[in-house]
Amino acid sequence: MKKILLIEDNLEMRENTSEILELSNYEVITADNGKVGVEKARTSSPDLIICDIMMPELDGYGVLFALSKDPNTASIPFIFLTAKAEKTDFRKGMSHGADDYIAKPFDDVELLDAIESRLKKSDTVRKHYEQSPEGFDSFISDARGMNNLDKLSENRKSRTYKKKSVLFYEGDHPNALLQIVSGKVKTYKTNEDGKEYITGIHGPGEFLGYVALLKDVTYPESAMVLEECEITMIPKEDFFSLIHNNRDVSHAFIKLLTKEVIEQEEKLLKLAYGSVRQRVAEVLLQLDKRYQQGPNERMSITRDDLAKIVGTAKETLIRTLSDFKDEKLIEIKDKNITIINLPRLERLSH
Repeated sequence: MKKILLIEDNLEMRENTSEILELSNYEVITADNGKVGVEKARTSSPDLIICDIMMPELDGYGVLFALSKDPNTASIPFIFLTAKAEKTDFRKGMSHGADDYIAKPFDDVELLDAIESRLKKSDTVRKHYEQSPEGFDSFISDARGMNNLDKLSENRKSRTYKKKSVLFYEGDHPNALLQIVSGKVKTYKTNEDGKEYITGIHGPGEFLGYVALLKDVTYPESAMVLEECEITMIPKEDFFSLIHNNRDVSHAFIKLLTKEVIEQEEKLLKLAYGSVRQRVAEVLLQLDKRYQQGPNERMSITRDDLAKIVGTAKETLIRTLSDFKDEKLIEIKDKNITIINLPRLERLSH
């Protein structure tokens, strides 16, 4: 059962509206002024908020402003109720971030239709999208339904890149959002002496360079193909249209990207404080978890690249891998690596 918070200072209006909602099988929480409404929104986590504009203590605009600044309530669908029907009030309400606007007096059907529409869109936004080409296709399909974004999917171009092709260099300016459809790509930084530090190995479903695109700055790192790749490119203009023109779509897309940021932060923390053995074990586990296709698949990565991810000399890496092999943690064949004792390697990484 969906939960609705109704914030309305007029007793008769509050009771009548509450009755309509309860008869339509919604759980209803009520508040008689804006200040109480904000408190109840934070404590009860409603699925949708209906709020009058002209109220004592705190008006509807104040309620919306307060809730929009709280990450726990910012994405809750918000519908304004008002006795005023002038266009200026409509524009002001929507410019403040309201999802819909109903003028009093309203009939039952108008109210319930607005609620159903907003809840449906909210469910789409909260939907979990897998980090894969299929997950992104699902997102695009839902986003197009939200905002008629046919142009976005029509302009999704894919290209194939051979091994060692450079997708972009550190200092280049981004002009498209890149997503890996197949293959693997490394991102890396180069210091003044020309030495590389690999910041990540990326596989199918992952995005490249999106932070630079969002911030409108140059790429802070370079990207090179490790094995033949298919890359999808979404033009910069269409990407920003997607993000800026529809709040629901931007919430969904940000959630789609958030997982990558969290994983990167966790990786950096683990690599920053561990010993060489711990760091090598952690990197092997990360690569195995993210990019192995099955139990018989071997990890194909050069020792140079692996050392650059770990942040150690190649000679040190080779000695550590040799120790792991002697300890029967991994198997090395034709310079490829297979983890053969996952539990022990996991314990070593901590």
